[in-house]
Amino acid sequence: MNGAESLVRTLVGGGVEVCFANPGTSEMHFVAALDRVDGMRCVLCLFEGGATGAADGYARMADKPASTLLHLGPGLGNGLANLHNARRARSPVVNIVGEHATYHRAFDAPLTSDIEAIAGAVSAWVRTSPDSRQVAQDGAAAVAAARTAPGQVATLILPADTAWGEGGPVAPVPAAPARAQVDDSRIAAAAAALRSGQPAVLFLGGRAVREEGLRLADRIAAKTGVRLLAQVSNARMERGAGRVPIERLPYPVDQALAALAGTRHLIIVGTTVPVAFFAYPGKPSLLAPADCETSILAEPAEDQLDALRRLADELGADAPSARPALARPVPPTTGGLVPDTIARTLGALLPEGAIVCDESVSTGRTFFPMTQAAAPHDWLQLSGGSIGLGIPMATGAAIACPDRKVVNLQADGSGLYTAQSLWTQARENLDVLTLIWANRSYAILRAELAHVGANPGRKALDMLSLDNPPVDWVALARGYGVEARRVSDLGDFVTVLRAALARKGPFLVEVAL
Repeated sequence: MNGAESLVRTLVGGGVEVCFANPGTSEMHFVAALDRVDGMRCVLCLFEGGATGAADGYARMADKPASTLLHLGPGLGNGLANLHNARRARSPVVNIVGEHATYHRAFDAPLTSDIEAIAGAVSAWVRTSPDSRQVAQDGAAAVAAARTAPGQVATLILPADTAWGEGGPVAPVPAAPARAQVDDSRIAAAAAALRSGQPAVLFLGGRAVREEGLRLADRIAAKTGVRLLAQVSNARMERGAGRVPIERLPYPVDQALAALAGTRHLIIVGTTVPVAFFAYPGKPSLLAPADCETSILAEPAEDQLDALRRLADELGADAPSARPALARPVPPTTGGLVPDTIARTLGALLPEGAIVCDESVSTGRTFFPMTQAAAPHDWLQLSGGSIGLGIPMATGAAIACPDRKVVNLQADGSGLYTAQSLWTQARENLDVLTLIWANRSYAILRAELAHVGANPGRKALDMLSLDNPPVDWVALARGYGVEARRVSDLGDFVTVLRAALARKGPFLVEVAL
């Protein structure tokens, strides 16, 4: 057994069952080891950003890491943007990155680079295996690091000779450490703030915006009147009919400031203090009012559900809110093909158990509130702000949950970053419906020009246009092996969406706006 095989067997033994791969010469012994080891599904991706984005989507739905297999420093660099998103989503990911043989690095071959430095920008744990007999132990440590709360990116660098040399024994992966419980003093401080009678907000993220966390928060709100508010971008929310509805903090700074205006107590659970995505002239970076008292009930790595449960018990909050059930929308028949009618259609037709991967950007601002009463579903967002995640994230989510329909709400500009992942969906026959919002522009950047006070002219506006020439998403999808349709009016959209949700396998709809 060589080092590569000892590593693959260690990964499988530690519960890592999927590898999203874009390998090269240095990784060939790892690729060969996949043939000799049962239990590892290998998924070929045409671009490294597709592999890392798929690993993120998989982790969000499986609650455990997949691995990637990337080719040297440039391959890791190609995947870096979606590893940034995974880090911000706190997704567990194990990167296996090939490296030149230890004795070859000294000769500065063309692909030589500082892989540890590249990996360090997005990884909580980085290690280069020193020899083949150590590889399995390093692999076990990587899995343990990835599974450490709240979920981390771990990168193991595998020199070629440590892969082909004689391996050591398969290493056991230690159990993930339990999440730390918060101190009683934080429970008491939060309870005191909520008993004060002053306007308060429970600002939620992480596990607190899944079903159990929201139920606990709802009990607290029913007892105290505290307002529930989720962070702007969430790795995974469990929502829909029968679940506790929650608003998100708006992305635009002025709207976010208005949403938090008057708040005297901001109690944070599973996330960090709310800040603006960008700096804007004359506007603050911190979004809470200056006279607001901010406290942390539970950090992202801590046991958020236990903290909410103990806070509810401290307050005697044992009953849910008595809110009326939201009525599920019906598909609209008038109003044209615009964001509001699209949102109502989605709310009406999303199937139960759907996984929504949302990279709608500007088109989808109204989608979230108008789908609160849809059938129960999961909603995954672009957590790190680096566009190009939607199609790969949907790919990984579909592999994690093969019995659930995945619906990718995809802006056309950001979709072009990683459109190659459509080929992986076709190759793996994944049940993913991709809806492309084809406004043929980087529309959000047009708005940002105004927000930052820029004075654009023709050349600046041309930089934000995608209509010269227009991208033919139907042809592009079919070229990757995915069946596709284009719609340009509301009636066709409703009809095609119904049919697409009822079928199995990958399908793309270009929605011409």
